[in-house]
Amino acid sequence: MLAGWIGMKIATYTNVRVTYKCGESANAGFMVAFHGGQVLGFSLVGLALFILEIIIMAYKPSCMDYLGENALPHVIMEQVRYLFEGVSGYGLGASTVALFGRVGGGIYTKAADVGADLAGKVGEHLDEDSPLNPGTIADNVGDNVGDIAGMGADLFGSLAESICAALVVSSSSWNLITTPDAIYFPLMIVVSGIIASWLSQFFAWIPMSVEAKLRT
Repeated sequence: MLAGWIGMKIATYTNVRVTYKCGESANAGFMVAFHGGQVLGFSLVGLALFILEIIIMAYKPSCMDYLGENALPHVIMEQVRYLFEGVSGYGLGASTVALFGRVGGGIYTKAADVGADLAGKVGEHLDEDSPLNPGTIADNVGDNVGDIAGMGADLFGSLAESICAALVVSSSSWNLITTPDAIYFPLMIVVSGIIASWLSQFFAWIPMSVEAKLRT
């Protein structure tokens, strides 16, 4: 919810700046929109990974309190499995948030879109997103809610569920449990993806040929 709130605030600030920059060039407007859209993505995956690690560290002392150096293998596996089954509740909560965010955002988006079209295009024969149609404001707000809060919640649910599922499956392998830090491999994949995404955003641009076509 925090990531959605941050993304919505940045998106509304970015919209008018994109419009202004597009008056200079299509590439300038694209870069502002691209950087503004990154805020939700990076804050979402960063917070999701950070909170998941906190949950694992908080659950670990209570779930693995009775393990000693001479503990039997099946006891160790049972404790680790119990730990990550508890952590999987994080994925269930993420799925619930994604359900309400996606459905709520989608309903808001389509209701505003259909209402603006019926009142403006059908009723008054106005163009799409005409400034003479006040419903366009609700339509744009609905687009922000659906594409940011709704889509972001869906991304959060998919990320948390996939990580929790990988952790639960890996807890059933004795080789992974006995190898130091090997069980955290799914988390390292997410970290690598965040770093790769951050590096790749420096190479995003619009070629001059495409910009010329957009202007014409």
